[in-house]
Amino acid sequence: MSPRSCSCTECTDHYDPFPVNEADENQPHFQGVTGLQNLGNTCYMNAILQCLCSISPLVEYFLSGKYITALQKDCSEVATAFAYVMTDMWLGDSDCVSPEIFWSAFGKLYPAFMKKTQQDAQEFLIYVLNELHETLKKYHRRRSYEKRSIPRFCRKMIANESSIITRLFEGQLNYSIICLKCENCTYKNEVFTVLSLPIPSKYECSLQDCLQCFFQQDTLTWSNQIYCSFCETKQETAVKANISKAPKIIVFHLKRFDILGTMKRKLRTDIHYPLTNLDLTPYICPIFRKHPKYNLCAVVNHSGDLDGGHYTAFCKNSVTHAWYNFDDTRVREIPDTSVQTATAYLLFYSCQPFSIPIQKHKS
Repeated sequence: MSPRSCSCTECTDHYDPFPVNEADENQPHFQGVTGLQNLGNTCYMNAILQCLCSISPLVEYFLSGKYITALQKDCSEVATAFAYVMTDMWLGDSDCVSPEIFWSAFGKLYPAFMKKTQQDAQEFLIYVLNELHETLKKYHRRRSYEKRSIPRFCRKMIANESSIITRLFEGQLNYSIICLKCENCTYKNEVFTVLSLPIPSKYECSLQDCLQCFFQQDTLTWSNQIYCSFCETKQETAVKANISKAPKIIVFHLKRFDILGTMKRKLRTDIHYPLTNLDLTPYICPIFRKHPKYNLCAVVNHSGDLDGGHYTAFCKNSVTHAWYNFDDTRVREIPDTSVQTATAYLLFYSCQPFSIPIQKHKS
């Protein structure tokens, strides 16, 4: 079960930990520091768009017009609408813009998001990334360029299609699967754009605790046994994952919502996550530890309960190098110390510092 967005009343009347003051009201308008109108239970969309808007390589790809040459002719509406919204947020003069053009184009393909009902920001992010990839992907001939010296368990799958989304967000997990009876070991690759991490404590833990829990070896028994081709029957199995391809932008989904039988609950665990130098070395295959340390660039927060709540975003701006709280139309700068919050739901980390996006001149 995933957290859901709020009702319209909650969107406008929820508790605000960063009250507006006169200094905020009079602050200058910077590129990429633009609020988004809530179209009716669309705070989940606004939070995701703000996070994507803070990722300079993605913004530059759209502002520069590079996306136009990659558009698939039969499915270009969502990507074009996304480019329009990015342009308004980065090059417009308004403190707040409407994302309706993107919401409408996206809703034609995924009608569930047009109903103005409660939605999950993580699910929405995955749909958006997938749709942009499908619209902008290019095909390549599959080439076998892996060196024989690379161990099988560290080899990367060779993709035959790529896009700005795969280049930035796509990573790969490699699972080693060991039969506990015959000790035969097999390997399985799985691509990801978002890693969903379990939360090992009810009250307090660190992001590293969540990562260790995700990457620890699991033993599959009873109904979870896996078929062994050597034993020719299902057997108890040990499964362990590592990262065989680390993405430039890695997104962590903190699994705060759970179902235990008929009981639904939200884990309000205070998860401590670093703003800089997140070390993923222990989880990346040694041969591919090119960018083992990451810096936080955006956060999606969810306040409230399972059936109601509100999404906001914290994003670091590449122009001012300051953090901002994006709460639909309301935007204000916040100190670094406020970025750590017990309501964090999605964490965006980058392995490289962002530069100011290069863009075409406004026509």
